[in-house]
Amino acid sequence: MPKLTTTLEAYEVWFLTGSQDLYGPETLAQVAKQSRRIAEELAAAKAVPVTVVWKPALTEADAIRRIALEANADDRVIGLIAWMHTFSPAKMWITGLSALQKPLLHFHTQANVELPWGEIDFDFMNLNQAAHGDREFGYIQSRLGVPRKTVVGHVSDPRVTEQIGIWTRAAAGWAATRSLKLARFGDNMRYVAVTEGDKTEAEIRLGVQVNTWSVNDLSGAVEATEPADIDALVAEYENLYDVAPELRHGGDRHQSLRDGAAIEIGLRSFLEDGGFGAFTTSFEDLGALKQLPGLAVQRLMAEGYGFGAEGDWKTAILVRAANVMGAGLPGGASLMEDYTYDLTPGAERILGAHMLEVSPSLTTARPTLEVHPLGIGGKDDPVRLVFTADPGPAVVVALSDMRDRFRLVANAVDVVEPTAPLPKLPVGRAVWKPAPDFHTSATAWLEAGAAHHTVMSTAIGIEAFEDYARIAGTELLIIDQDTTTRGFTRELHWNAAYYRLAQGI
Repeated sequence: MPKLTTTLEAYEVWFLTGSQDLYGPETLAQVAKQSRRIAEELAAAKAVPVTVVWKPALTEADAIRRIALEANADDRVIGLIAWMHTFSPAKMWITGLSALQKPLLHFHTQANVELPWGEIDFDFMNLNQAAHGDREFGYIQSRLGVPRKTVVGHVSDPRVTEQIGIWTRAAAGWAATRSLKLARFGDNMRYVAVTEGDKTEAEIRLGVQVNTWSVNDLSGAVEATEPADIDALVAEYENLYDVAPELRHGGDRHQSLRDGAAIEIGLRSFLEDGGFGAFTTSFEDLGALKQLPGLAVQRLMAEGYGFGAEGDWKTAILVRAANVMGAGLPGGASLMEDYTYDLTPGAERILGAHMLEVSPSLTTARPTLEVHPLGIGGKDDPVRLVFTADPGPAVVVALSDMRDRFRLVANAVDVVEPTAPLPKLPVGRAVWKPAPDFHTSATAWLEAGAAHHTVMSTAIGIEAFEDYARIAGTELLIIDQDTTTRGFTRELHWNAAYYRLAQGI
């Protein structure tokens, strides 16, 4: 199997232009020229990380249906951008939109920025009709119930290309989810509710395959590692991180580092051989592993793998999707957990961490590599990377199974420096201030039944998750500067009715 890839270069979005034969070949030639130019400007925009492929103007129903089917069948294509340059009668889009299985963005634009007032004649009006052509297209999309993102403005506007770029990232995240294979080593933590869920429904709704392997399958791969491969990986650790003296060659805990390296090599080979892009572990089911995987998990997340602790496969899906959506951007994505609070009035903060498994992609600093007792799991002291997440804007997102639907809850946060050093907390960690404030955020989170495990992304923001949720048809609740407890509670009640009605009887 090929190694996991998290880059976006191989992905395409197709740029479709609607028109009709009524205007004659000269007008259609201008349509083609102008739409190609807009597609080229989109392709050249720094904010758009995927390849934009221009397609000839569409003027009849069968061509629209066929291009939708071609997009469905091409794994490189993660979505379509559609613009009605002139007036494209929307009934001819019905069969194509009904057949389309890829994400759709409706780009409401026109060829020119300013109007050439003194030159406008009716030939100009016939050519530049997007102002009502796109309204016709918007109607048929709404009548058919087609989920889409609508972006309004000229291609030269950076706000426009940024919105389109974010949507392409969400579409890439959706493509990654739809093709995702997730390996669970053991089950979820005993008696825990929120990490449970309907794996069959997850495959129906999200496309991800979630299956379980014995942890002894993993330990077998670990035992098969070659000493020379362990030597090479240990040397890589010593080059990349500030390794504690006791773990270095000649140190009295060096074997712990070698055991951690063997786990990484074995885990990586298992995932690559099976074509897995995400995985879970559980400290209650470690089999013959000598220590709970910590360092290995951290490094694999930083490479783009999804991960959920204690069998939490839903968070593992989110981590993988967030890694793909944020590919090439500063920052990263990681499993995170709200652990404890600083409740100083007016300066409330959340300290987030996990036992071991926080991705070093959240920091630009050089982590330390240390070994410490864990206290649970009954195994040897595990090695792990220790660091504090960089300050800056971020988002934490949880995925919960609400029986009749999956629910995403996203909170905009600001990662901040800890108030004081944390010399006795030897894990990766982050401290953040949630929007709009601690009390509103925590109340809304609890009222929503959102999970205690999240993905923290410092690379992408809430808009990418909005686009992802729209594409997936998944409920999304947002907690940000505009949130009030009263308004959020009303939204919960409205959503309960809407999503049950929307899915039918």
